[in-house]
Amino acid sequence: MKEILVETSARHIHLTKEAVEALFGKGYELTKKKDLSQPGQYACAEKLTVVGPKGTLKASILGPVRSANQVELSLTDARSIGVTAPIRESGDIAGSGACKLVNPENGAEIELTEGVIAAKRHIHLTPKDAEELKVKDKQIVSVKINSERSVVFGDVVIRVSDKFAPAMHIDTDESNAACAFGTVYGIIIP
Repeated sequence: MKEILVETSARHIHLTKEAVEALFGKGYELTKKKDLSQPGQYACAEKLTVVGPKGTLKASILGPVRSANQVELSLTDARSIGVTAPIRESGDIAGSGACKLVNPENGAEIELTEGVIAAKRHIHLTPKDAEELKVKDKQIVSVKINSERSVVFGDVVIRVSDKFAPAMHIDTDESNAACAFGTVYGIIIP
């Protein structure tokens, strides 16, 4: 069976162009810090403070801008600042958690009435990879993580697009549970 790279997706924020301008100023362009494994996606130099009723935490912004604002937290992160973060696929934000985002550099802030989620663990695949692995878009699978603390994650959604690069994404809580540090691989199991 083909191994799939497993990456830890730490807390992060996706913003609309309007939100970027509200937080950083009219015409502001996010500063690319480094490319991510998914083609066209990158970590930005800018960070924001995520504010909940019980506390705050800093989070990186990922680019490019999106059609909706979204804050992806681990369940531990969400609990620590007192926000609701339902487990959802990226983009499925209707009725999700609320928070405030603050630019620590200039004090600008925006309120999100929804958009806070804990990302459902998932595997990005190209159509060719999906065919090779005999899986299809939106299929739910289990994956055995080969690490010092091997675990099997169930309820992993397959996401297929010719814009993807093969990789499984888990959040920091899941990564810690599996000791998925450094370069780690997983295998889809029946």
